[in-house]
Amino acid sequence: MSPVTSQVDETVVAEAARRLADAAASRRPCAPLRDLIEPDDVHTAYRVQEQFNLLRAGPGAEVVGRKIGATSEAVQRQLGVDRPDFGVLFADMAFGQDGAIPIERLLQPRAEAEIAFILGADLADGPLDDVQCRRAVGAMAPALEVVDSRIAGWDISFADTVADNASSGVFVLGEERRSLDELEPAEVTMRMEIDGETASTGTGRACLGDPLHALSWLARQARDFGDPLRAGQVILSGALGPMRPVSAGAVVDVHIPGLSHVSASFEGKAER
Repeated sequence: MSPVTSQVDETVVAEAARRLADAAASRRPCAPLRDLIEPDDVHTAYRVQEQFNLLRAGPGAEVVGRKIGATSEAVQRQLGVDRPDFGVLFADMAFGQDGAIPIERLLQPRAEAEIAFILGADLADGPLDDVQCRRAVGAMAPALEVVDSRIAGWDISFADTVADNASSGVFVLGEERRSLDELEPAEVTMRMEIDGETASTGTGRACLGDPLHALSWLARQARDFGDPLRAGQVILSGALGPMRPVSAGAVVDVHIPGLSHVSASFEGKAER
């Protein structure tokens, strides 16, 4: 729950959450939420996110981590937003390295390359600055996040993407792990290929200047919202370059020198 109370009635929050949940269940994108909540009403949007996640995943769903969205200026330009947000990762969003992702599970998928942090300690108390976050990271892994939107045509405001669980879809972690003693996340480079062709490039500094800055930002936000980051959780720190659309039959490979690679294929026939 947001630390600031919004004036929007709970029935409106429930209606917005139901619209998103119905879109997810029917696999038919819905209209934006701007008829229900203001485009910049972040506090209400996070209330909607909480209700949407309960409707979609259920009260007993296993939370395995968090994702940070819109950390890259390139992605912010693509989405038409001007700040990061965050969402929840559930166990059923995770797919294995080199595995096949059923395209029918997604509506409007776009792939992006990221660094994932696996926490070795809680981030609940203290300054939650870069120094503390560095100590809390148990390992890093290359990650492929497939973002998605329940909003038709990705016609989103900032409130839309927040409410839609930060436009979450699915994710894949590479099998290899590295420590922060072995590699500085801000210094990495990234190349993402789709069907063997370079589709996106970027660097660690594209993610809020340093993926550790993104982790620190999220740690403070999560604590303020009353649900701190915990040891064992996976944190998708944000895109290292532009996201790209994917479709049935596509094979996506992410290469991050020093951090290895991660890949996935998309199978099935999309329903529209």
